[in-house]
Amino acid sequence: MEVKHQEIAGSVDEKLQTCDFKKKQYTKLFSELNYKVEYCYILDDWFKNEKYKDVLDYIISVGCKYYFGYIPLEEFGLPVPSTNNNDKAIIHSYEI
Repeated sequence: MEVKHQEIAGSVDEKLQTCDFKKKQYTKLFSELNYKVEYCYILDDWFKNEKYKDVLDYIISVGCKYYFGYIPLEEFGLPVPSTNNNDKAIIHSYEI
């Protein structure tokens, strides 16, 4: 997972295109441990600009992922809490 924040045009633009190489390197490094490697970016709203469409399409085409602002809990196989305020099954840590 790599977090990218940008406020002005710069080198981060080109770094997004390296996810394929990084994923392959991590896959090679972890191969003996029998781990599946996923590579994803957490991007800020800067990258929602239309000029990044090709780069974002590329990220997906090489088997990597990206999200804006946060990674959904489902990506880690974690349960997603109900948004129903009446749901008593959710016990917040501050209530324990």
